[in-house]
Amino acid sequence: MAESPVLIVGGGPVGLMASLLLSRLGIRSLLIERHPGTAIHPKARGINARTMEVFRQQDVEAAVRQAGLPPERTGLIVWARTLAGEEIERRVPWGRSERSAEVSPVRACLCAQDYLEPVLRRCAEQQALGTLRFGTELASFTQDGSGVTATLVDVASGAQEKVVAQYMIAADGAQSRVRSALGVRMDGETDVYDSVNILINADLRQWTEDRPAALYFIENDRLRATFLTVNAADRWGFLVNSLKSQGYSPEDFTPQRAVDLVRLGVGIPDLPVKVLGIAPWVASAHVAERYRHDRIFLAGDAAHEMPPTGGFGMNTGIQDVHNLCWKLALVLCGQATPALLETYHDERQPLGKAITEQSLANAISMGRLQKTRETAGARPEYLNEQGMIFGANYVSTAVVPDGSAAPVVVNPVTDYAPSARPGGRAPHAWLQRKDGTRVSSIDLVGKGFVLLAGARGAAWIDAARGLGASTGVAVTPIAVGAGELDSADGRWRETYGIDETGAVLVRPDGYVGWRSASAAADPAGTLTSALSAILSRPSSGA
Repeated sequence: MAESPVLIVGGGPVGLMASLLLSRLGIRSLLIERHPGTAIHPKARGINARTMEVFRQQDVEAAVRQAGLPPERTGLIVWARTLAGEEIERRVPWGRSERSAEVSPVRACLCAQDYLEPVLRRCAEQQALGTLRFGTELASFTQDGSGVTATLVDVASGAQEKVVAQYMIAADGAQSRVRSALGVRMDGETDVYDSVNILINADLRQWTEDRPAALYFIENDRLRATFLTVNAADRWGFLVNSLKSQGYSPEDFTPQRAVDLVRLGVGIPDLPVKVLGIAPWVASAHVAERYRHDRIFLAGDAAHEMPPTGGFGMNTGIQDVHNLCWKLALVLCGQATPALLETYHDERQPLGKAITEQSLANAISMGRLQKTRETAGARPEYLNEQGMIFGANYVSTAVVPDGSAAPVVVNPVTDYAPSARPGGRAPHAWLQRKDGTRVSSIDLVGKGFVLLAGARGAAWIDAARGLGASTGVAVTPIAVGAGELDSADGRWRETYGIDETGAVLVRPDGYVGWRSASAAADPAGTLTSALSAILSRPSSGA
């Protein structure tokens, strides 16, 4: 019987990222995927800046950008009567605007899922600790206090084998068999509208090159649909929304009907079109009641199904496993108690619910749930959700509160106020090395624990150096203003909310776990207690 510390079910972006993260954290894993290879349809395409930060911190950003489209090819969102006809509205999404550079040094990226998955697979397979087996299906599983026993089936041969894992990550999609077998209740709305994705070859550059966009929404009295940019030349997705409300059913979408509708959407009756694939689907807006079920964790679409309006589904899933994997690694290495794993649900499930609700609100504003509407467009929040992307504020035992109030924003969906308050993402601040090169604080965090201290925070630096010996958990200490790094613009301490004697402890997922605005009487004891609290360990520190 084979053994693996972690079994990952599902080889989409979420499962592949879990494999990569665990390997980088020193944990062996086995990933299984029932399909013979990676995705053959574009599916998800938009990768928001927070997910790109995660990719950057795991050294895969460059490969993802190379597989995707450059920002200048996808800078707009366009509404039109037909692609060749009257334009109704155009917008510049926040993630494509120059304003986004104030929040992160990393820009959003458009990379279709069938281009992204091979990149993540290649990176995951390069890791010595990660084993990936495509064409392998989960037939059944049981769990007890010591682990999960799974029966796997080779899809081609039918051969079975058993695998024992200490933990299992279910990243097996919206129709998750693991979730179904566990009997998990989903809270929210099911089957809110139906759609069909049509993958086509058609040269649309005549109507798109002078207004490069990620999405071209078609709104007229005969059709509501969307052209989805894949390679910005001859490969496109064509999404027909709200089938029933437009008088269609999935069975209506023969290849010829698909060609006819594409031509109607473009406004050119004899346009050469080749249909490559037709995939009906139904959007839901619901979230798992629990993300953790003893030794099994739901992630990605298995944990939350949301309308694609806003492009949050894949991004939320990748950030799910970014939150989970460092916790699993520390528990498996004996550096944290299993109680730490409960914080995965506590931190990610409320956020999953909030994002799902906003995605549904986007869909409603765009008329996805109704037959006709008077105007085209979407609510102002649509694709301007910087608050949703960067403003998550975790509340769990893996966060040590410092008594400060959360930043006040007018609209938490669109507005983001950079803050190093515990529970929030460690914000971007420009720092400068002695040789004059600039580096973002984003590039200093996101792999292990990091302590950022002010210029007169030497006591915190010394305490952090001693944590490895006293706790077994390594913390990288970085003094800003007293060593190799200084503030590039004088704003880093203001952004992080500390004086020259203060310090901030950043978790391996790039979120702030603890902060002291100034010096403490017992830095070593204070820092030891903070780290022990984050890891759900008993502490004898102050």
